[in-house]
Amino acid sequence: MRFSTITRSAFLAVRLGFCALALVLLTACSNAESRLVLHTAKGDFAFTVEIADDGAERAQGLMFRDHLAADAGMLFDYGTEQLASFWMQNTLIPLDMIFIGADGVVKNIHVNARPLDTTSIPSGVPIRFVLEVPGGRSTEIGLEIGDTMEHPRVGQPPANG
Repeated sequence: MRFSTITRSAFLAVRLGFCALALVLLTACSNAESRLVLHTAKGDFAFTVEIADDGAERAQGLMFRDHLAADAGMLFDYGTEQLASFWMQNTLIPLDMIFIGADGVVKNIHVNARPLDTTSIPSGVPIRFVLEVPGGRSTEIGLEIGDTMEHPRVGQPPANG
């Protein structure tokens, strides 16, 4: 009787250990995706980003936010390269929109999109990613077309596909 109680306790402890390990690994994967680096002639600039990779997340974007830290942003992942267009409806802060190919190369930059403006802001070329950062930040870091973004999703198949 005592042996089976010890065995059950040990088995439970091992299961809890595996669950804790799985949680740590999932958190580590999530944390890796929340960081990206833009490589420019001025240097390497790290950003903490939220990922928007489904229709609902992309539709919501950064709407209704009244602040965005200088090193924060949102990375929109379309999964495959395509033309994209954005607007600033219900967006309360100016944003830079950085249009990026599946290979991580910056294809187009729209600086200081005006809050609440419903004018379309097109990518101009097929892209997989759009990075939104605080308005003017891309100019501050010297970002130019042809610079690169480093992120775990670059060069990888779509996370949702």
